[in-house]
Amino acid sequence: MNNFIYIYYDKLYINLTNQCPCNCTFCIRHFCDGVGSAETLWLEKEPTVDEVISELANYDFEEYNEVIFCGYGEPFCRLNEMLEICSFLHKTQKVKISIDTNGLGELINDKPVVHMLDGSVDCVSISLNAADKHSYYKLCNPVFGSKSYDYMLKFINDCKEIVPEVKLTVVDVISQDEIEKCKKIADELGLPFGVRSSRYKK
Repeated sequence: MNNFIYIYYDKLYINLTNQCPCNCTFCIRHFCDGVGSAETLWLEKEPTVDEVISELANYDFEEYNEVIFCGYGEPFCRLNEMLEICSFLHKTQKVKISIDTNGLGELINDKPVVHMLDGSVDCVSISLNAADKHSYYKLCNPVFGSKSYDYMLKFINDCKEIVPEVKLTVVDVISQDEIEKCKKIADELGLPFGVRSSRYKK
């Protein structure tokens, strides 16, 4: 049984990598090995594009309302592979394609990446997580340092111009006051805002 595709509620998830430039204090992978149908999301090796496409053939896409790139790593760490799979899905399935990301894709790949999502991705959900760069650095521990927050904000604004649906989220480990400050940022950007639970059910 693979651990690079898993089900959580009515959504199908693709876990491409365990690489991530952040070490968020609240990250679920610090507390449990798996989510949803996956007993573990820790990969012995990263799946190839062909392996993912082959495994997707075992699923009836009419049962799922969305395919989401999200696992125990940052999808943009495998940008090219992710885009290849997105292209395959768009050509073969009528399903919404989403990416859950920390928004640091351009720092990870050392180049502009948002334009590459054009026509490939229907939704990008970005983890805002904090209302200022100091709080963000303390909470998420990005390897790129304090500049990460500004790059993430730029990524959000660039996505607004390219991707049909963009939304921002935070995790419920921050204070209600911080949540309200983050919601204000989302409101000013004209984007939907949600609060993610730090607790997952198997």
